[in-house]
Amino acid sequence: MGWRNVFCGKEKDLKKLRLYLETSVWNFLFADDAPYKKEATEKLFSEIEQGEYSIFISDIVLREINNASDLKRKKLVDKIVKYSPVALDEDAEVANLVQYYLENGLLTEKQSADISHLSVATVNEIDVLVSWNMRHIVKRKTKILVNALNQIRGYRPIEICTPEEVIDYDTDE
Repeated sequence: MGWRNVFCGKEKDLKKLRLYLETSVWNFLFADDAPYKKEATEKLFSEIEQGEYSIFISDIVLREINNASDLKRKKLVDKIVKYSPVALDEDAEVANLVQYYLENGLLTEKQSADISHLSVATVNEIDVLVSWNMRHIVKRKTKILVNALNQIRGYRPIEICTPEEVIDYDTDE
């Protein structure tokens, strides 16, 4: 019996974590040049298959995938179809939050897709935004500022993690 069972009751009774999978996570399923990250990403998707998480994307992910080469786009679309994430809308509330983030220096206009990922996940009360984008999304400054801005606007905090930080490593290994 794990510590969760002792303190929280049976694990199966716990609410599933809601994960927003940013585009880089899907891309790293095919990252042969980064075996460690690919392995962690594959482990995350294995846990998704086992029903550990509820997964979400948005039209931003689909637009970014659409910009990939034909072969890669087909592979990525096949994975989207296989895992059937819930697609979240970019509505007026998301657009307003994007603007608020921009006005407050979260990122720059050049990183508008990254800001949009954060906004969609925040507005839809996602528990964890999962990304391999260490340059703009999974970095200390972004984590602190997005949650400070969210608090000011009355949104709940969002956790921002790499797949490696989300997956459950077996402690017996």
